[in-house]
Amino acid sequence: MRKILILLMAILLADGLPARASDAAETLKSASLPELKQRLASIEDELMHLADFSLRSGSGSVGYQSKKHPNPDVAERIRIELGSAVPIDEVVLVPMLRRSPKTGIQAEAFPVAFRILAGTPHTTNVVATFSEADHLQPRIAPLVVSCPPLNASWVELETTTLARRDWDQDYALHLSEILVFSGQKNVALHQPVSASTSWRYTGRHERYLVDGFVPYLMDSGQGAESQGTVLKTGNPALQPTLTIDLETPHPVNQINFHFLNQGPLIPNAFPDDHKMPNHLRVTGANRPDFSDQKVLFEYRQQSVFDVGPVLIRNFPEAECRYIRFHVLELKPSFSEPNVYDVGFSEIEVLSKGRNVALGKKVTTSGIAMAQRNLRRITDGHNSLGEILPMRTWMSQLARRHQLETERPRVIAELNRRYERQKVNLNRMYRLTGLLVAGTIIGLLLELVVRQKAILKIRKRIAANLHDELGANLHAIGLMGDTAKKIVDQKNAGDEWADLIELVGDIRNLTEETGSTARYCSNLLEADHLYQNPIEEMKRISERLLADLDHDFSVADPTLLDRLRPRRRIDLVLFYKECLTNSLRHADATAISTRLSAEKKDLLLCIRDNGNGIRGNIPPSLRRRARLLAAKLTVECPPTGGTAITLRLHTRGLRAAANTLHHSGCTPPLFAPKGIPDGK
Repeated sequence: MRKILILLMAILLADGLPARASDAAETLKSASLPELKQRLASIEDELMHLADFSLRSGSGSVGYQSKKHPNPDVAERIRIELGSAVPIDEVVLVPMLRRSPKTGIQAEAFPVAFRILAGTPHTTNVVATFSEADHLQPRIAPLVVSCPPLNASWVELETTTLARRDWDQDYALHLSEILVFSGQKNVALHQPVSASTSWRYTGRHERYLVDGFVPYLMDSGQGAESQGTVLKTGNPALQPTLTIDLETPHPVNQINFHFLNQGPLIPNAFPDDHKMPNHLRVTGANRPDFSDQKVLFEYRQQSVFDVGPVLIRNFPEAECRYIRFHVLELKPSFSEPNVYDVGFSEIEVLSKGRNVALGKKVTTSGIAMAQRNLRRITDGHNSLGEILPMRTWMSQLARRHQLETERPRVIAELNRRYERQKVNLNRMYRLTGLLVAGTIIGLLLELVVRQKAILKIRKRIAANLHDELGANLHAIGLMGDTAKKIVDQKNAGDEWADLIELVGDIRNLTEETGSTARYCSNLLEADHLYQNPIEEMKRISERLLADLDHDFSVADPTLLDRLRPRRRIDLVLFYKECLTNSLRHADATAISTRLSAEKKDLLLCIRDNGNGIRGNIPPSLRRRARLLAAKLTVECPPTGGTAITLRLHTRGLRAAANTLHHSGCTPPLFAPKGIPDGK
């Protein structure tokens, strides 16, 4: 039986074993369930603190687009000249984004396989190599490639496999921006760029790869919103200035302008020019009167491709405390007629990669502005929250892409584990059911085996009783017959009549004892015994109580007909044991027997006028009552003697018309001499 259960368990669990994991998901599949849950929680927590993808809209430069090719195996090259050799440690490729009805917003023609090279006129270093196995697509995030610091005067991108464009199914290379970082500075900004092929269409040119404009808005997801400041005037000839006091001189080499978005509505109600002035000059000085000022850089907008949400300008490092912005040419407002305005969300002044203008005082001339509005220009926030350094921003977007790519895989693996647990749990339920059923079957089989063993023992006992006790009883019977023949041969007179009758009784008793022995050895073979229990009880009482005053009364002669044969036999044997105990121990001279019915109970009451019971109920009577599953009470009435009542519960009994309802022993219809009525 145990082997069968083990085999069933093996069959049920065999198909629940995990299949061999693929190499791509080996790490997730080898992780435990708590590790997967912890990983998912850490991903969710980290995503809450990363910059989000907020895509810019409106007009502006798009980036670089090569010529199309009919096959993907084309070597396209893009080379950025950095000028003098500088230490670089990170290259960022920003994809060109396209809206597709099939895939939504995704990178357009981002290269499948390529390598990034960097070096000097005398050296060439491979920064990184990517292949189709790296699965860089789909993505909208920038690709951040970090490397050990190396000196480079040029950086080159060389493709080996191009991607298919979604709209015409041709192959090409599209990129929005390439950033090369030396620390926090983008050394590729506004540097010369060359490409092996170029499709110079509106807004698409290789020079736009280093203009500093990316297809995202600065959305760190952290910090409060700041609406920025707008300078307005009705005089177009006015040239207002804006001055930032850095409080102490700093070596500055970069200024970032974060311009205003026209509004949160989609689409914008006004052209997306970000309120950038047409002509702007930036000077620096260490004296408040700017007597020692020098021009840091000058900006002039030539087209809509020269402006974006963030305008970054590098210049030679200069020691300055004061930075002044001269608005040389205002633009008319698109929302208000006869009004000229310029707006800034934030102005960052960088010194060694750090914004030294954060929280500094701002003043204006030429246009009166409230002081509280001017503070917004250096509060470190734009309309979407906290402003991040460009390198940190790109790294966070790349990290978000990694986590958002990993997150569904972790969830899928968790769901697979949960589903497998559910399947295994269902299997365990079925296995438990089978184990329970197997246990029950095993117990039943064991019970059958035991019953067979008991039957064998019973048959052996029956054979022994039949051979040994039956032979002895038969010998006693033969001896009685012999004694009777001897008496007959001597022609004995009436004085031997009692002896002859006694010998006959001995013969009858031996025959009855033989039947009883057969019943005791195998009750199944004694169903014919005591088929008329009331008559048998009367005969037993007449035989055992022949010398006593005895009364036997039955309320209804059919009371015992509804009992099963075995219970009838047990009832007769109980009655016989009661009479035997009374004769042996009570010294009674009168015994009364009453058989009646009360509701669904059958009552057998035996009373005598003997010495009364001393101590506990005799074990033989308790055993017989237990076999009958009946309630036994033995009482000693105040008038003397003993009253034994057996209450046998059975179904379908109809009490006789003269049955008395009582508790305890019911007095007989007439009491024999020497037994008082009542208890």
